[in-house]
Amino acid sequence: MNNKITLSLIAFAAITYTSCTGSKCDNSTTDNSNPQDIAACADIKGQWTIETIALSDSDYIRPAEQVPGVRQYITFEDSTYFIKTNCNSFSGTYTIKGDSITLGDGAMTEMACDNMVTEDAIRQILPNIVAVNFENDSTARLNSHNTLEYIVLRKVSNEKTEN
Repeated sequence: MNNKITLSLIAFAAITYTSCTGSKCDNSTTDNSNPQDIAACADIKGQWTIETIALSDSDYIRPAEQVPGVRQYITFEDSTYFIKTNCNSFSGTYTIKGDSITLGDGAMTEMACDNMVTEDAIRQILPNIVAVNFENDSTARLNSHNTLEYIVLRKVSNEKTEN
């Protein structure tokens, strides 16, 4: 009798945990018993402010400092991404599997801007992005195959999102 109660409690706890957390990755490619896999599978969908673009250990861009008052961001929806900078935009498709991400080529506007530092950095680093890591629910890092290149993103809350 005690074994049945114990098994029932364990099953209830497992079902409750699974329904509350859920897997945000393709279950065929990740082992959700590994905390690193769960962190790697956090949801990329939504809008993310571009905080920092690092091109080397001493060369980085902070878009908010380059053009104060203009929010520059990336939006991930289904299998597409959209990047808005101070005066240009980029869009394309993406695929994600575990912590690997591939940003496909797409369209880009090419307006001349007073400050094109962010656009230039994005053009340089975007083709090299191969992985995404999550520090928590609100901070993500897109990593290049070159370990010194990455983009730090901060999740935008629902009431602040815009396209």
